[in-house]
Amino acid sequence: MTKPLEGKLALVTGASKGIGAASAVALAEAGAHVVLTGRDVRALEAVEDRIHETGGQSTIAPVDLAESDGIARLASAIAGRWDKLDILVISAAYLPTLTPVTQIDGKQFSQAMTINVLATQALLANFDPLLKRADAGRVIGLTSSVGETPRAYWSAYGSTKAAFDNLLDSYAQEVEKISGVRVSIVDPGATRTAMRAKAYPGEDPQTVKPPEAVGERLVELLVNDFTTRHRERIES
Repeated sequence: MTKPLEGKLALVTGASKGIGAASAVALAEAGAHVVLTGRDVRALEAVEDRIHETGGQSTIAPVDLAESDGIARLASAIAGRWDKLDILVISAAYLPTLTPVTQIDGKQFSQAMTINVLATQALLANFDPLLKRADAGRVIGLTSSVGETPRAYWSAYGSTKAAFDNLLDSYAQEVEKISGVRVSIVDPGATRTAMRAKAYPGEDPQTVKPPEAVGERLVELLVNDFTTRHRERIES
């Protein structure tokens, strides 16, 4: 079997479940060595078992993105073992309770800002040197349509995703003329995840695509490559 991403190092946040886990498995199957990050060590171990069962390579690096120095420590640990980072997939996200703007829970909103926005900036800042050392560093950020198109009751989450998109697009413009790093913002669309079930509790999960479909698309995107700023929505 061909391994189009063989020799590449990938870091996936939110790799313990859902789209992050599926993306990590797909990247490993394509030959990348995948660094799995998340808070749930047992869940990360389960993902690693799936990767190793198919002959893939991975490393578990538990981290809480909400910790003030967690991302800096992660970057330092990775830089101490590898000299570059080829792929960064930012999948971790926090969904606050859906509610009117006037009833947003401040604690949940703060958590969403920390995970969805502040951690994103910290990831880009801390891994920028390693990405630039790669021949063609690639960043993929998983977003949501509510970041681009506001929707009633989704404001707490949507506003953080709007900021998420802005950070990634701004970074893309800043690095495209001075390095080989390129950025893609991907909206996975309706996908069978725990986050989706929380937002749509009455929905039949079998009516939406599995997270593996997103993982497969991300691999296709990386293999075919994107040499300019890229954005897409995965419909099916």
